[in-house]
Amino acid sequence: MKKFSVVIAGGGSTFTPGIVMMLLDNQDRFPLRTLKLYDNDEERQKTLGDALAILLREQAPEIDFSYTTDPEAAFSDVDFCMAHIRVGKYAMREKDEKVPLRHGVFGQETCGPGGIAYGMRSITGMLEIIDYMEKYSPECWMLNYSNPAAIVAEACRVLRPDSKVLNICDMPVGTLRRMSQIVGKTPAELEVRYFGLNHFGWWTSVKDKSGHEYIDQIRDYVAENGYLTQVEVDTQHTDPSWQETHRKAKDLLAVAPDYLPNTYLKYYLYPDYVLDHMMEHPEYTRSNEVMENREKHVFDHAKKITAQGSAEGIAFEIDAHASFIVDLARAIAFNTHERMVMIVENNGAIANFPDDAMVEVPCIVGNDGPEALTQGIIPQFQQALMFQQVTVEKLVVEAYAENSYQKMWQALTLSKTVPSAQIAKELLDDLISENGDYWPELH
Repeated sequence: MKKFSVVIAGGGSTFTPGIVMMLLDNQDRFPLRTLKLYDNDEERQKTLGDALAILLREQAPEIDFSYTTDPEAAFSDVDFCMAHIRVGKYAMREKDEKVPLRHGVFGQETCGPGGIAYGMRSITGMLEIIDYMEKYSPECWMLNYSNPAAIVAEACRVLRPDSKVLNICDMPVGTLRRMSQIVGKTPAELEVRYFGLNHFGWWTSVKDKSGHEYIDQIRDYVAENGYLTQVEVDTQHTDPSWQETHRKAKDLLAVAPDYLPNTYLKYYLYPDYVLDHMMEHPEYTRSNEVMENREKHVFDHAKKITAQGSAEGIAFEIDAHASFIVDLARAIAFNTHERMVMIVENNGAIANFPDDAMVEVPCIVGNDGPEALTQGIIPQFQQALMFQQVTVEKLVVEAYAENSYQKMWQALTLSKTVPSAQIAKELLDDLISENGDYWPELH
């Protein structure tokens, strides 16, 4: 079997060790000859890179491993770029969550004003990486799962329309895992139909390979418990904020009970609820939770491995659900026609939605990229919500491309999470002040 060369863009991310472990766990399906990390934060990446070098030397010495801040070294002779960057790191995520609170609006990293701020920062970083990839390895495919995926995907569509970029999110994968727990199946045994935008959609069918439909059984469970399962509590999301998010799905379902909702819809359908919860501890948001738990855990592990010169007894945890990244890479490399939920240009997949909208739908993926499966006509309620949100995302990208203060103001005003144009303007001025090192100058 052919061996591949992969660069992980965002090598200093807390998710990188889990991704590397996942790649090692899938060498029988997707063998590597070269694995490289790339980041513009040399010190942060070095902490993880040194530990991973030891781990690969012990577990997979046949893989040529390196890490670098040099774009030419990173992107030369690579088949796939796996991108999961966070421009501004957790310090800016904390601002995304806390700045809106000053204005009586909730803060979240991918939704509402925080997501818009993060999106404006991410566009520059993503375009830079795409340009490096195309300069040094023009046949390379980018598998992008950087957030906020909806704005990033729209920016790629508008500003790099011919680039080989595939946009995908682990949210549908994670929810499918919980659905499989509810019905006593594995995710691989189930096939879904889904429509929406990234972090903004609905499942219309969950069947097994024999055609048996489970959506009614799952709906009954979600109506009582949300998506929270005991297996998940024990093995995955133990943080209280995640548990609460999965429980809240029962209220999302009550609004539109025909379809199973994406959990992120709570930010758009119940923004007052989210704000009330955040204001109980406005000084301690999700970013603080992550920094004190996952980030500390990952970097402490890395330092211990480096200090003892061996990964024995201190191995990083495998990011098992991220195997969807290998599924996607294999689909491109081996033309497997994998069925995956991806973010693609609509082009009729949703019949009553704009063709140029970046939607999230099931696709068949081969060596030419994804082909969206048609989802037909969607109901008016969902259509209206989606049209409002996709317009916000388009305005953000237009504001970036045109350096337009006016369009950013319109984007924030149109967001279902912001109560008025006046608050949107006050928010925008505050966000400009906090993001001065990252945003283009708006005028």
